[in-house]
Amino acid sequence: MTEKVKPTLPNAQTVTAVKHWTDRLFSFRVTRPQSLRFRSGEFVMIGLMGDNGKPLLRAYSIASPNWDEELEFYSIKVPDGPLTSKLQHLEVGDEIILRPKPVGTLVHDALLPGKRVYFFATGTGFAPFSSLLRDPETYEKFDEVIIAHTCREVGELEYGRQIVEEVRNHEFLGEIVEGKLKYYPTTTREESPKMGRVTDLMTSGEFFTDQDLPPLDPATDRAMICGSMGLNKDISAILEEAGLREGANSEPREFVVEKAFVG
Repeated sequence: MTEKVKPTLPNAQTVTAVKHWTDRLFSFRVTRPQSLRFRSGEFVMIGLMGDNGKPLLRAYSIASPNWDEELEFYSIKVPDGPLTSKLQHLEVGDEIILRPKPVGTLVHDALLPGKRVYFFATGTGFAPFSSLLRDPETYEKFDEVIIAHTCREVGELEYGRQIVEEVRNHEFLGEIVEGKLKYYPTTTREESPKMGRVTDLMTSGEFFTDQDLPPLDPATDRAMICGSMGLNKDISAILEEAGLREGANSEPREFVVEKAFVG
């Protein structure tokens, strides 16, 4: 009896590491195609073969910086989700499908030059900022980098907290980011040192006084947003009220929103 050969997936990449952060969140790393070039903050289509024999693909931000030899992704687990119900069971050595055509709005090219940049994320919306926070270009372009991450529970902040710690302690990045990087984690459900939706904390002014920051100014401030539809809309409204305008790759302005993951 001949042994069955495992069929190779199209554009296959091999899983090199998997980490489960909570019962709802996990991250994984895969091999990087030698030809893949991307800008930190972009996303690609990744997935698995569906039960019908057709590729099942979704947009995922690349959480690793553009200099990394591997690709990292950060994902939620949806029990009945067509893709994540399967993706959450990945193990080292498994293969995923990766379409090597990176795109996205959360890139430096879509922002005008400025003094400080705000990254606003909820949940797994931290992923593109995980890439940008580890990119030296971020600190070359801005004097201050503020990452605000809002989750329901403390455990859901852990991935982002470790990324920020890694950046601050990195042998090369550490020197570049010193005095530039501010981290503002908040929870909305479980008790933590800072509670509340970041939008409410911005509206009350607490967000700025907590970090000794001036009010938003379109002359100096830039922002990127990646989260739930509610967060995207509410923060966009706050930024626009302060005079910042939404931009795009083709028309750089003061802030950008990633809409690829909102449905």
